[in-house]
Amino acid sequence: MFKILKKEYLANNIWLMDIEAPRVAKTCQPGQFVIVKMDEKGERIPLTVCDYDREKGIVTIVFQTVGASTEEMAEYEEGESFMDFVGPLGCPSELLGMTEEELKKETLLFVCGGVGTAPVYPQVKWMKQHGIDVDVIIGARTKDILIMEEPMREIAANLYIATDDGSYGFKGNACDQINELVKNQGKEYTRVIAIGPMIMMKFVALLTKELNIPTIVSMNPIMVDGTGMCGACRLQVGDEIKFACVDGPEFDGHLVDFDQAMQRQRMYKTEEGRAILRRKEGDTHHGGCGNCNQPKQIEKGRLSDKLVCALPDIRESKKSSAEMRLIMEVDVLKRVPVREQEPEVRAANFEEVCLGYDKEEAMAEAVRCLQCKNPQCVKGCPVNIDIPGFIKEIAEGNTAEAYQVISRYSALPAVCGRVCPQESQCEAKCIRGIKGDAVSIGKLERFAADTAREEGIKPQKAESLNGKKVAVIGSGPAGLTCAGDLAKLGYDVTIFEALHKAGGVLSYGIPEFRLPKTKVVDAEIDNVKSLGVKIETNVVIGKATTIDELLDEEGFDA
Repeated sequence: MFKILKKEYLANNIWLMDIEAPRVAKTCQPGQFVIVKMDEKGERIPLTVCDYDREKGIVTIVFQTVGASTEEMAEYEEGESFMDFVGPLGCPSELLGMTEEELKKETLLFVCGGVGTAPVYPQVKWMKQHGIDVDVIIGARTKDILIMEEPMREIAANLYIATDDGSYGFKGNACDQINELVKNQGKEYTRVIAIGPMIMMKFVALLTKELNIPTIVSMNPIMVDGTGMCGACRLQVGDEIKFACVDGPEFDGHLVDFDQAMQRQRMYKTEEGRAILRRKEGDTHHGGCGNCNQPKQIEKGRLSDKLVCALPDIRESKKSSAEMRLIMEVDVLKRVPVREQEPEVRAANFEEVCLGYDKEEAMAEAVRCLQCKNPQCVKGCPVNIDIPGFIKEIAEGNTAEAYQVISRYSALPAVCGRVCPQESQCEAKCIRGIKGDAVSIGKLERFAADTAREEGIKPQKAESLNGKKVAVIGSGPAGLTCAGDLAKLGYDVTIFEALHKAGGVLSYGIPEFRLPKTKVVDAEIDNVKSLGVKIETNVVIGKATTIDELLDEEGFDA
């Protein structure tokens, strides 16, 4: 959890908050952004970093209440916490990539307005710390909605305030102030950096193009005002399609198609508009950002097109358990059918379709196993689980022992029992399948894992630790499995996950009716934790920290 250490009302429904986020504060740079998620069901809100204190581990954000999510955020008080605070994301200001000698040859003008003043502040502060003087224009309609004037005045060489109504400072907008400085006062600028409302950046870019002054604009407003959904931050920059979340947020202001960006903003505020854009833009609609481009499993009661293919082949069966056992007794060539939700029932919900075996059904299916001396099923299993061993325990009614056999090889048996392609792996090699049906290995694995979960049985931990620390990057099925195996060998393991929730594709890419998240995925992750594995979410490796820092500063051996 990320605690709110300070909350301050600035103006015009604009709030400042200091957030306790040591990893983000340690590595963030001017120009980057974070994604905030208030609680489990909250939206992911991208916000540009306003300031940071590396020693205290504090990151400052500024936001304006423009919708339900930001209004809810504004209700949080000091001492409360956000569930997720991911970053730093995006690219730092390109000015940070220049040498001090190069910067000293530049005469820089920052132009900002509204909440855009906040991301300008850390850039100007960075310049001041490196001995570079810059000018700053803050534009506003009236004096009442100005923010951060005093902090900015302390670090800017010259601060110019422009208000449309002339209530404070120069009378006119930001472009009028630029014209005053360049045309009337003879100021010469080699570069302009503009951050603020889209319409302001558009006209600043048009003016600076006329004045032949290179201009950088930050397109973070389209990530917020565009509702923060993946695809909202798509824009045309020259001949290329770019995404503010991945390629930016800074771009050449003279190449950005502001009219198209503002039109997309308006369209993205409605479901109909988003649907039109998805059809029109096709494969280029999403930017592929790992922090916001998460596949939707259910959208307004309909299955996503990409997930329909994940539906399992369903074999209809209306036979009772008694009838199944009778069939089993007279025909060992046929597997025990698996109970499922009736079609008319499952058509009205998104709960798991397959209901699995009960204990009697599992034992009946398990006795079909021939217990081969040279089990081909084990060779067909990617992790070489002792399949005859755990099936034998099930046949004898020893469910707990069956689970312990499986857990020696697999960290995720309840998951693998549901989504692993057994029909082309272990079951494809089953000798029983030469004449008749192969043993239902996957369903038996699921039964053992589900029963263990219901009875509170956990995998066996290592008897002792070996004193070695290992970091695992990513908490998808591969990361969880790697971490679980290492923990069983006595390693001290920490998983670092960029997103707010562990599980990777298990949590975001498989629909609930195929793989229940709370009942199965979360329980499997808890089993990995029970082995001693620690999981840190909201840590973007390469951004919040690096591999070298994990090895050199945090004591990891691998």
